[in-house]
Amino acid sequence: MKKVTIYALSTCLWCKKSKKYFEDKNVPFEAVDYDRQDDAVQERMMEEMRAAGCTGAFPFIKIGGACVQGYDPEEFRKLLGDE
Repeated sequence: MKKVTIYALSTCLWCKKSKKYFEDKNVPFEAVDYDRQDDAVQERMMEEMRAAGCTGAFPFIKIGGACVQGYDPEEFRKLLGDE
């Protein structure tokens, strides 16, 4: 199974929906709340998002080597191979 990492904001509705999507599908994931990290970790996260071609809007979700920005269940399914 592809590794899933969710970079989120602790108060973001779309971030919470994204986490719930993966929970409901029993897909293991690592979640990191951007706003609960120190400055150095936040900068690393932003660099990673920019390198993946994302603009910095949350949630930012890595599925394998691909990135999805925002809540997009159709893209999640596609990248997980559940089509």
